[in-house]
Amino acid sequence: VHIQPEWYFLFAYAILRCIPNKLGGVIALVSSILILYFLPLSSSAKNIPSSFTPLYQVIYWVLVAVFMILT
Repeated sequence: VHIQPEWYFLFAYAILRCIPNKLGGVIALVSSILILYFLPLSSSAKNIPSSFTPLYQVIYWVLVAVFMILT
């Protein structure tokens, strides 16, 4: 019997399921959460919002694409 997680945990569940090693899955899960946590804090431009820089737009759309692929 497989656990059916809620929709907002699907990316984490997919990360845990795609890595056969338990420790590797946990490390990948923690690193994905840390990336989501620290990404807004890494902005170096103080006078323009980070949402308008091309790098952050690319990172955002890659995140959306990976989220859709994993779920």
